Amino acid sequence: MSSDRRQRKKEQRARRLEAERKAAARRELVRRLTTGLGFGLVIAVALIFASRSGTSQLPGTYEEFRDRPVACGAAAPEPYQPMTFDAPEPGQIPTGAEVTVTLRTSCGPIAIELAVADHPETSNSFVFLARQGFYDGTVIHRVVKDFVIQAGDPGADGTGGPGYTIADEFPPEDFAFEPGVVAMANSGPGTTGSQFFIVVGSQADVLPPRFNILGRVVDGFDTIEKILAVPTARQPGTVEESRPLEAIYIESIDVEISGG
Repeated sequence: MSSDRRQRKKEQRARRLEAERKAAARRELVRRLTTGLGFGLVIAVALIFASRSGTSQLPGTYEEFRDRPVACGAAAPEPYQPMTFDAPEPGQIPTGAEVTVTLRTSCGPIAIELAVADHPETSNSFVFLARQGFYDGTVIHRVVKDFVIQAGDPGADGTGGPGYTIADEFPPEDFAFEPGVVAMANSGPGTTGSQFFIVVGSQADVLPPRFNILGRVVDGFDTIEKILAVPTARQPGTVEESRPLEAIYIESIDVEISGG
């Protein structure tokens, strides 16, 4: 066999192994981003184990976060008011308008420019929920360094939503989940609700384009760094160190609409 042929075979094998590695990493990251019952089950098992063993519990529910110190030396806002809806009210954003939403968190503000033109239903739903006060007083329940920050679950156990789902508005196949991208979490096609994540690191670059895009962070990267500095603990039975040990609240969300 010629040296050129051996080299080609070696390169083909290397490419195949790299593709298999990326596929495995992609499956793991997608699993970690879902909002299905698996995450809630892990929390429930962990709480049962902790209560039987007498060890201190991870905050597994919103109520337990309320008993935790507040991150960044902030004060706790009023508790969230439980609410559910049958569907988002249409027409939240005038045609041709630009929208910026600002998350007021315990660690500071984060401004996000919504991708209204390409993802209108996603933007409309988020603005609707923000105006209803749905997110006010909820917590950021998942912080994974070099991956994502996740929020939008009133119960803070990874399974909650607004009572409805919206249509899939997935990005193009070549979309890059780079730091600053904000997207909606889901547990598969047709399950997008209120939970969202902010990409904060390079591990997210293998995510498939199967998440509705909300927009991009345009200001507040210093706030994100403060959130990433909040201590976290590993979820029992997983390799993910993501559960904040302090309460990081979304105090409120401002909606600014221009043009249209």
